[in-house]
Amino acid sequence: MSELLWFFGVAACVKLLLIPSYHSTDFEVHRHWLALTHSLPLSKWYSDETSPWTLDYPPFFAYFERVLSIFANLIDTQIVHLQEGLNYSSDTVVLFQRITVILSDLCLLYGVYRLTKDLDSRRRISIWVLIIWSPMLVIVDHMHFQYNGFLLGLLLMSLSYLEEGRDLMGGFVFAVLLCFKHLFAVAAPVYFVYLLRHYCWGGFVRGFRRLSVLGAVVVAVFAAAYAPFVYHGQIQQVLHRMFPFGRGLCHAYWAPNFWTFYIILDKGLAFFLKKLGFAIQIPAASFTGGLVGDSSPFAILPQITPLTTFTMVLLALSPCLIKAWRDPRPGMITRWVAYAYTCGFLFGWHVHEKASLHFVIPLATVAVQNLDNARHYFLLSIVSCYSLFPLLFEAQEYPIKVLLLLLHSIIMWLAFSAQFTKEETAPIKKKVDQLEKRSSNATAKRGEGFVIGGVEKSYLVGLLAVEIWGQLLHPLLFGDKLSFVPLMLISIYSGLGIMYSWIWQLRWIIRSPNI
Repeated sequence: MSELLWFFGVAACVKLLLIPSYHSTDFEVHRHWLALTHSLPLSKWYSDETSPWTLDYPPFFAYFERVLSIFANLIDTQIVHLQEGLNYSSDTVVLFQRITVILSDLCLLYGVYRLTKDLDSRRRISIWVLIIWSPMLVIVDHMHFQYNGFLLGLLLMSLSYLEEGRDLMGGFVFAVLLCFKHLFAVAAPVYFVYLLRHYCWGGFVRGFRRLSVLGAVVVAVFAAAYAPFVYHGQIQQVLHRMFPFGRGLCHAYWAPNFWTFYIILDKGLAFFLKKLGFAIQIPAASFTGGLVGDSSPFAILPQITPLTTFTMVLLALSPCLIKAWRDPRPGMITRWVAYAYTCGFLFGWHVHEKASLHFVIPLATVAVQNLDNARHYFLLSIVSCYSLFPLLFEAQEYPIKVLLLLLHSIIMWLAFSAQFTKEETAPIKKKVDQLEKRSSNATAKRGEGFVIGGVEKSYLVGLLAVEIWGQLLHPLLFGDKLSFVPLMLISIYSGLGIMYSWIWQLRWIIRSPNI
């Protein structure tokens, strides 16, 4: 544990140096939530419209903000002033909120500790490097500003309990996580099928008793979160804020997912058919307009609804759910949950680019299991981090994000190279299935060590080409015209890498043998 604290301390020092850096409107969102939960009674938290940044997270996160507001009020009363505090950005509030994110990462630290405590030192340190020193968390949480590290810590804690066979505790922590941020519910079908089969199955009486206990635990967690709002007649307003389906299919900056290609195909077909003389009404380009709102209808392809995306996510999840039902192995649960979040990212409704953290961080624990997993993670981690670059768009932050990605890539390469040498392969975790054992043995015979293939190398070179175009060639050739093109290229090219990762994970899940 002391070594892990050293890793955390180094990361905290870097984050402290970044306190004066850029922060997005999410910073004011969370400052307003401090003021809102401190100044208003609970019955008005989800109906207040003092600011455009209304409360839209589940109740446990609102309670979390309420606790933080107590300390904020002691430090600077202006932070929690509902009216006069709007857009308040003094050094005091910046320092306070930045430090709360750093301290909340202690939850992530504990989650990582639980998941790695039984591993050998080499793999354990590799996972610490991948998660505690993740550049994605630095960019999203400690510059752009959010609390993802704290929430991902709860997810890792839940997965650690499931891997230990403590299903009831794993389900309890996951229910708590859903009451902090409901977007983690994408993995709920995997949890439901796995717990039903692994924990509840096995005789009518035993199964019914365990199902009742599990259901009681989950209901108790949700009751603790939502009961006060039911009492005040606010539950409909809470749900309306949490599920704003009117925001449209895509975020202002397209997340690198399936819908990026769908939009491009629709616009390409519309442009082509219009050139051929067809009377095509091309909608306004709200997809790149930078605003969150209803997206313009598609010109050619069928319109997409929230129900469509929900159905596609479930269909993509189905092979994983079948595997979890047929062979509910604790050693596979982290991989299945990460795959679920990949499906949600690719096919979900109004997905933010920051949601890639939901599968990149859990997959770090899988990456150390064998060489193929390490190669996959190396590519996925770089692509996912690069897709976050548009979040930091000011010139003074550009060297920071580039340096973070380069350093992380080098450290990853060194960590994997130390683990997967030419003379030996990584030790195989006891819970890894027979397919992984065969893969590791084959790797040992080849004696390659940690290297990536030609396709992966070419793709990473392509990332460099996309960045050179956006930073140098496009401004030189087009000036301020077509300013959305560099962002579009990042989304499309990064989307190819994420799609590759999804197919890779799906193929692995399908091919893994049942026991």
